[in-house]
Amino acid sequence: MFDTLSDRLTGVFDRLRGRGSLNEQDVRDAMREVRVALLEADVALPVARSFIDKVTEKAVGSQVLKSVTPGQQVVKIVNDELVAMLGGEGEDGAQAAPLLLDAKPPVVIMMVGLQGSGKTTTTAKLGRLIREKHGKKALMASLDVNRPAAQEQLKVLGEQVDVATLPIVAGQQPVDIARRAMESARLQNSDVLLLDTAGRLHVDEALMAEMKAVAGVSVPTEVLLVVDSLTGQDAVNVAKSFSDEVPLTGVVLTRMDGDARGGAALSMRAVTGKPIKFAGTGEKLDAIEAFHPGRVADRILGMGDVVSLVEKAAAVVEKEDADRLAKRMMQGKFDMNDLRMQLKQMQNMGGLGMLAGMLPGMKKAKAAMAASNMDDKVLVHMDAVIGSMTAKERANPALMNAKRKKRVAAGSGTSVQEVNKLLKMHQEMGRAMKQIKKMGGLKGLGALFGGGGGMGAGMPGLPGGPDAGLPGGQLPPEMQDFLKKK
Repeated sequence: MFDTLSDRLTGVFDRLRGRGSLNEQDVRDAMREVRVALLEADVALPVARSFIDKVTEKAVGSQVLKSVTPGQQVVKIVNDELVAMLGGEGEDGAQAAPLLLDAKPPVVIMMVGLQGSGKTTTTAKLGRLIREKHGKKALMASLDVNRPAAQEQLKVLGEQVDVATLPIVAGQQPVDIARRAMESARLQNSDVLLLDTAGRLHVDEALMAEMKAVAGVSVPTEVLLVVDSLTGQDAVNVAKSFSDEVPLTGVVLTRMDGDARGGAALSMRAVTGKPIKFAGTGEKLDAIEAFHPGRVADRILGMGDVVSLVEKAAAVVEKEDADRLAKRMMQGKFDMNDLRMQLKQMQNMGGLGMLAGMLPGMKKAKAAMAASNMDDKVLVHMDAVIGSMTAKERANPALMNAKRKKRVAAGSGTSVQEVNKLLKMHQEMGRAMKQIKKMGGLKGLGALFGGGGGMGAGMPGLPGGPDAGLPGGQLPPEMQDFLKKK
């Protein structure tokens, strides 16, 4: 979502970092560019003005200008102010504004927002999150009697995420449904009750009156405003209207995986005074993340987000599979089935672009991937090639002769050249596994990651490695060779 803003800010700060010394005019010129970048990203004018004033005040101080690395000092100040603008960071990197689930059950979470903002899907996503991550029993109830099949939609989603939904009673009105949901939650010993309220095409008095009546009956612990982040400044206006009428406790931004300019996310906290608690990152029912201001700020400034990447990997990669692969690697066994499993895991984690965007220093590499027409279809093509091999060929790629390659290429809809690239990629990965084994197995990975040299020290093409920076924003040649689309 923040790609355009990130590109602009990265360009500004790259120039600052390259300067041996800064004067006050240098800082003010840079801040002028940052202000334009924020406005172009659809950040509300008062928010952008306040942000620039705070950063400029701190950045023109003598301690910064006389610092050994003034450019980096300015970047740090911008980072700190971005975090503050987004809501501040919790202790030890914890979510700044988690759900309040420890009140006397049933804890009522009321979902509000305009029609089409994604309330119903978000309700199901939160129900699943509460069940799986917090280990609590949840009940969901739809109060939307206006939109056709809205209640049926929540029922179907509830079955998909294994969360109970309130039985539908035809003709019952929202306030009565809320009362019945409260009673059912108590009888079923539910820890959390999620109320999916009705939306409207625009904010009106009838909508607000209904919200207040439901809140009066259910006494919610959390009132979450669901906002479509692709609607830009209009999302900020909607949030302001709701915050003036309903006692909001937080905001959920949907479609954060879109290509909008991101101004809504940056403005939301400042306009409503309420924290952004979650971000929807896709259509799948597990595509929702706790909103961490510090991590988002790092992504915007091109610093990556390794913590979120590790969390995503932990959620996607089964421990048994990882242990099995590690054992095979140490035995010098790494066949096409193992490679296929890794490719699927990369797809489940969001694909090449997402992975590159979350690794520090890989901003230019991500741009190079786009310039080289590399996208996640590459992973699909690779999987198709492996799927067209026989079981014996997958277990022993050395069997692949010219005749077999031609058959596999025809079966996968690719070319012999692409089959050769995949086989070469497998061979290179196999060599890398042998090198790790020579270095003492998995313990030897310490020499690659860290060991006083920073993440990736000694590993070509990774941040901190000998190719760090990748001149011209180019990917390593071997990666271009393996992944470049024909």
